[in-house]
Amino acid sequence: MLYFLPMSKLLLITAVVFSISQLGAADTEPPGSETLSRAVQEIESLDAMRSGLAGTFGEKGVSADRETFAQVCKPVGMNAGRIAQENGWTVVQMAEKYRNPAHKLDIEGREVFGIFQEDKSVMGIWTYSEMNGKPGVRYFRRITVEPACLICHGEKDSRPEFVKEKYPEDKAYGFEAGDLRGIYSVFIPSPDGD
Repeated sequence: MLYFLPMSKLLLITAVVFSISQLGAADTEPPGSETLSRAVQEIESLDAMRSGLAGTFGEKGVSADRETFAQVCKPVGMNAGRIAQENGWTVVQMAEKYRNPAHKLDIEGREVFGIFQEDKSVMGIWTYSEMNGKPGVRYFRRITVEPACLICHGEKDSRPEFVKEKYPEDKAYGFEAGDLRGIYSVFIPSPDGD
């Protein structure tokens, strides 16, 4: 069963109270909601970092090259890894049109991606899940294409040369501002293993 976080609920999250509504049902709170709340806050910070760094492409004189990529896009992935390691979670960015094959949607990711495509008001979804035989909760959050993202994710032929060289099987192009680019996925294992 999937539980949806519309934007209005996402803005009300605090470290202690985490109110999520199940589609067509009353509000429900998952076990370990403080941990889930922390995960949501971490991903919101990560997405704000992504948005802020991507905005540097729009600044005068900043071009999209290997060096800029290392200063703008790479830190987001590194920060996701730090969040995962510090908390014992699995944190990945996933997409239907991926650049790195390691970011391809899995079965749950495909289902959630479809929901995000259908309803732009849904910002986050959590569900009970299992990963590598361990039960837990999985949180998904949409990633939206911003105008600055189009430098690398716009038209196929206008992608920077280093992207074409580094990712010959690239599928992450052809977007427009406002499109669903991908999703963040956070798996939080149950503390007691059940």
